[in-house]
Parts: sequence; C-alpha cells; structure tokens
Amino acid sequence: MASRLNPYIQFDGSARAALEFYREVFGGELTVSTFGEFGSGHGPGDDNLLMHGQLETPSGFTLMAADTPEGMPYNPGDNVAVSLSGDDAEDLRGWFAKLSDGGTVTVPLEKQMWGDEFGMVTDKFGIGWMANIAGS
Repeated sequence: MASRLNPYIQFDGSARAALEFYREVFGGELTVSTFGEFGSGHGPGDDNLLMHGQLETPSGFTLMAADTPEGMPYNPGDNVAVSLSGDDAEDLRGWFAKLSDGGTVTVPLEKQMWGDEFGMVTDKFGIGWMANIAGS
C-alpha cells in the first residue's frame, strides 16, 4: 500500500451503527476495534465504543470512523477530519510537517499503542488532519 486520503468521522456512540448503515448502502468489508480491546477507554462505558472502524467498498471507497470516549469533546460540525494513511513513512511525515506549518498539532506524530505512528493537526485553515504510518 502506498498512501491514501479519506474522510474520518467522529461519532458520539453511534459509530458502529453508522458504519453498518454505510456498509448496507455501499457494500464492502467492515472491520472494527473497540476501546476495550486496547484497554484505552477514558470511562467505564467506553469499552464497547469503537476506537476505530474502517469500511472498504467494492467501488474503492474507504470510510473510517470512531466514537468519542468519555471526557473528550464531541462537536457536531467539527466531527469530520481528513485521514492520510499508508506505509510510505517519508511522504506521510513530510505531509504532516507541511500541514502543521501555521497550524496546531493536537497529537504529535509518534508511535502509538497499536504499533503505528499517528498524529493529528489542525491546519491554518481550520481543517483537521490525521496521519497514520503503518507499522513504523
């Protein structure tokens, strides 16, 4: 896999239902991971919430989503980001750095508990971006 760009939608507890609905609409394969699987929820009700869900459709669409854990803000209207992901670490790090110029890094691009490098930035135009470098 090189790199991909796709929407990433944040939900307030309904990510699984939304992704299952989108699977009915577009078809495809859905994979999900819960906060409980990684022991990373912020509150007692977070274990069954989606930490990450991904729908790959036969038409080549990729849609990613997650639930907002307890204690983190959920702001409808600000709940969609653009995701950059893949295994081309040099390109992904470069894009993240360029998007950060004049913006605000909210999660530094660094190794995470799931084994990938991940970071989040809001660019100078107010657009949220996520970068995930596979297995780095």
